[in-house]
Amino acid sequence: MTAALSYPPAGYKPVSFSVTTITELMIPSYANFGGKIHGGILLSLMDKVAYVCAAKHAGNYCVTASIDAVNFLAPVEVGDLVSLIASVNYVGKTSMVVGIKVISENVKASVVQHTNTSYFTMVAKDDQNKPVEVPGLILETQEQVRRFEEARKRKELKQSYSQEMQKIKAELDYDTCRETLAGERCWIDL
Repeated sequence: MTAALSYPPAGYKPVSFSVTTITELMIPSYANFGGKIHGGILLSLMDKVAYVCAAKHAGNYCVTASIDAVNFLAPVEVGDLVSLIASVNYVGKTSMVVGIKVISENVKASVVQHTNTSYFTMVAKDDQNKPVEVPGLILETQEQVRRFEEARKRKELKQSYSQEMQKIKAELDYDTCRETLAGERCWIDL
């Protein structure tokens, strides 16, 4: 049995050290033809807040390695204030998972909506552009412990999914595809 430490090891930082919030007004030039804010604008803002959060924790330049699914739960309108709240949820050796919650606020109508949540994997780099070790993470709340474990489980699931897809790709051939696609909305014209 491992005894709990009464103090954090050297080189660890609390989640609270790098929590980052960016708030931006959604202007007409961000809108699509339907009058809603482009998803790409929101993705760009999410990438920005993930970078700031990760760089604060790592104390180094960071790059986006991957983005877990981004599901837009509600549209964002021109004139809304969008707040992006980011925190480091998990750390590996050179990478971090940054959780981002996006909230839109219509200040005139006093309506606040959670529009999406996503997870960005960021990798810390040194001055020679090589991956560099990141500080460990001090978890100070039950919520932070839950988020760390969820991120660890998501990482395991991503690895399993990747292995399964490699297996599926290796087994696919034209004749099998032609059979399985018979009921789909596609036309094979070879």
